[in-house]
Amino acid sequence: MSETEAIVFVVDDDLSFRRSVERLIRLAGFKVQPFASAREFLSAEIPDLPACLVSDMRMPGLSGLDLQRELTQIGRPIPIIFITGHGDIPMSVRAIKAGAVDFLTKPFHERELLEAIEQAIERDRVARMEHKQLAGLRERYESLTPRERQVMAHVISGLLNKQIAAKLNTVEKTVKFHRAHLMEKMAAGSVAELVRLAGELGLYPPRS
Repeated sequence: MSETEAIVFVVDDDLSFRRSVERLIRLAGFKVQPFASAREFLSAEIPDLPACLVSDMRMPGLSGLDLQRELTQIGRPIPIIFITGHGDIPMSVRAIKAGAVDFLTKPFHERELLEAIEQAIERDRVARMEHKQLAGLRERYESLTPRERQVMAHVISGLLNKQIAAKLNTVEKTVKFHRAHLMEKMAAGSVAELVRLAGELGLYPPRS
């Protein structure tokens, strides 16, 4: 994996440990950006790349769990790998339940960290791709006219054109016109595909 394809953020107040981890990650082929505190990381400009965060659990000021919570609250979900020399089961459970990829206790094997990083970056890559696809789908839906959205709602509920025409107090020819346009705008080749896309958007057929 090229270092231009992904980045690993390292947050740890221990300079020697931070440099050691940074060196290990660079040798594995990843781009690395180190930070001495959670607050420093939160205020930094983050590159738009697949990424993961390697963070100490116990730090002055904001702890690793505090950082995880802040990232969730501001809508910056980055897969996190926690490292600590003072790990305990309750702390580990809280971190994993909140979405952490892994929880490593010092001393750990280098391979353990690198495997966790690879897993975290792949998770972020997939999440970013899904987010991009959903954003594109929302744009397509927003391009529909109000009437096309009405017709779409009835199409995904399984109604025939003449039934939709009766529901909307119009003629079947007009429904066919709107239906053809909305199918094209939504890039749907079939009603089944349109139903699937509607489901991804969280749209549900109207109650009859």
